[in-house]
Amino acid sequence: MRKQSGETQAELAMIQGEFDAARRTLESFVAEESNLRKIAQGAKIIASAFTEGRKVLACGNGGSSADALHFCEEFTGRYRHNRPAYPAIACIDPGHLTCTANDFGYDNVFSRWTEAFAQKGDVLVVLSTSGNSENVIRAVEVAKARGTHTFALLGKGGGRLKGMCDVEWIVPGLTDAKSGKAETQYADRIQEIHMLLLHVLICAVEKQLDQMALDRDRLQEIKPSEIRSKAAAGAH
Repeated sequence: MRKQSGETQAELAMIQGEFDAARRTLESFVAEESNLRKIAQGAKIIASAFTEGRKVLACGNGGSSADALHFCEEFTGRYRHNRPAYPAIACIDPGHLTCTANDFGYDNVFSRWTEAFAQKGDVLVVLSTSGNSENVIRAVEVAKARGTHTFALLGKGGGRLKGMCDVEWIVPGLTDAKSGKAETQYADRIQEIHMLLLHVLICAVEKQLDQMALDRDRLQEIKPSEIRSKAAAGAH
């Protein structure tokens, strides 16, 4: 790469440092095998919800709201390949948000929306880099009371949301290799992992749905007499 005029080593070092921090955060996250297992678990829950006629809901504040929108449009539109559209809705309607914030307060914008849309067997995915967003916490409480599955993407130790949801991921902080002190965990770094996690979750959901379709096709191909004979053989 040719050095452009005006660049300094300090500027390049800062830029390199940002990419290094992103890489180390990702490496720390995937090194924890439970994070990967929970993606597989979450994919099964969402795939089952779709096959049972249920839907995915998602919400968050600021950049997390944008991530929630991005997540849902990958289901209603497409991810990598063409396939049927799946029902997923993000809480981004300005009419609902401004009305509810004005009449009930901003702490209730997501809980009122969850009350309106969440049903038993649906999946609510919430994003909060701090884990302390009151409006997100209230949405989870409503969802749990309705029998809705709850997923949380968190950071900074998980905050008050830690332990509240059925499936949760907490982006870990980093430790400075020289001083051994904890580095500042910025929201943008957490959100980068959240979006990558959501993309991998979508991929896993699609693979799960493909496998479920194959299993149904195989089952339909088996003649009833073959099913009875296999069941009888297993009883001996």
